[in-house]
Amino acid sequence: MTRKLFGTDGIRGTANSGPMTAETALKVAMATAAQFRNGAHRHQVVIGKDTRLSGYMIEPALTSGFVSMGMDVLLVGPMPTPAIAMLTQSLRADVGVMISASHNPYQDNGIKLFGPDGYKLSDDVERAIEQRIEENGFGPDLASPRRLGRVRRLEEPQGRYIESAKNTFPRQMRLDGLKVVVDCANGAAYKVAPRVLWELGAELVPVGVDPDGFNINDKCGATATERMQEMVVTHSADLGIALDGDADRLILADEHGERVDGDQLMALIGASWADAGRLTGGGIVATVMSNLGLERFLEGKGLTLHRTQVGDRYVVEAMRKHGFNVGGEQSGHVVLSDFATTGDGLVASLQVLAVIQQSGRPASEVCRVFEPVPQVLRNVRYDAGGGVGDGHKTPLDSALVQAAIKRGEQRLAKTGRLVIRKSGTEPLIRVMGEGDDAALVGSVVDEIVGAVDQVSKELADSA
Repeated sequence: MTRKLFGTDGIRGTANSGPMTAETALKVAMATAAQFRNGAHRHQVVIGKDTRLSGYMIEPALTSGFVSMGMDVLLVGPMPTPAIAMLTQSLRADVGVMISASHNPYQDNGIKLFGPDGYKLSDDVERAIEQRIEENGFGPDLASPRRLGRVRRLEEPQGRYIESAKNTFPRQMRLDGLKVVVDCANGAAYKVAPRVLWELGAELVPVGVDPDGFNINDKCGATATERMQEMVVTHSADLGIALDGDADRLILADEHGERVDGDQLMALIGASWADAGRLTGGGIVATVMSNLGLERFLEGKGLTLHRTQVGDRYVVEAMRKHGFNVGGEQSGHVVLSDFATTGDGLVASLQVLAVIQQSGRPASEVCRVFEPVPQVLRNVRYDAGGGVGDGHKTPLDSALVQAAIKRGEQRLAKTGRLVIRKSGTEPLIRVMGEGDDAALVGSVVDEIVGAVDQVSKELADSA
């Protein structure tokens, strides 16, 4: 059974349109409750969200579904995704739910699910939940009137996460003397991230901390870092931190406003931990999208780069299986399993700040760990029709596109590589090429993008 509802990071789509409707949220909650409601104890679920207006629609629908299945619901309001993972485990909840479409614009929303161990669900569990929804056989599992779940708001959830994040920073160290621009994307971390950095002693320049339900990720955050970069220069800051809408990823800027991506951050933290004897697994885990320069840098230090398919949960699965404690994605998910079960942009930024403070050197020196190989990434949007899950066709199924990819691979030969895939969260085809010859890489990517674009238009015209 292929997954039709779940993508690479939960369920995602346009709010109040399939699949992100209140009806779907209700059924997802009921099916998830049936999947995890094991044992005779009183069952509970933690539900958090980001700052999108549609969260007010999805949250009560999920709540109703869980309550109808006899699960108590703890509501925590706007909180980062890693905070929900942490709270699920800390509170011994059966399930954790984050209502967020991450870096997507406000009109989208999504549902991310965590098991009782605080980790995202496996493909197999997501398939099982989808199957329960398709069978629509919840009647026998519905709670009796006496055993319906209860709902309450958790007191001081932000304080719990703030202390947890601060405890990942070296105890003997402070951020006094550092000026930091922090861009919270008008998203889930708009309160907690500035507070953590301020309490540790940093002088702050806050950006993206005034959510209105519509401005999440709007020209701010980890996917639109220009404003953060400009603010670093304007305010003569030592570092800029840009989180995305649910704060599970980050992009940094050095004191010159130059962007620092996830590959550089993983290299920095991995090398720092290796030097301190803290790195486990003999290297780090990253996806097929990470730059070849990262791989060469690690090889030079006697470390390995274990690659996975795109998606931070696949990174986490490999980390758990092979004993790594540092992993992530070029896009800014950085997973540090000593501290968290999923990507945490704030915690990762604290590790970088610790290296900067300890070294006494500027971010431009500390964060430029390796020279990247020329890499080109282009996205082509297409008409998704029924959705973006495993079972939906895309322009990649076209013979024209496959022929263009084959020609590109032949042209690059052993001097580079291609990664072409459909996004698991948006109706996009992502075309990435890299190699030592920048002009050749650009030409190859342009040809493939042209073929994808042509097929996409043909599919849209025939729809």
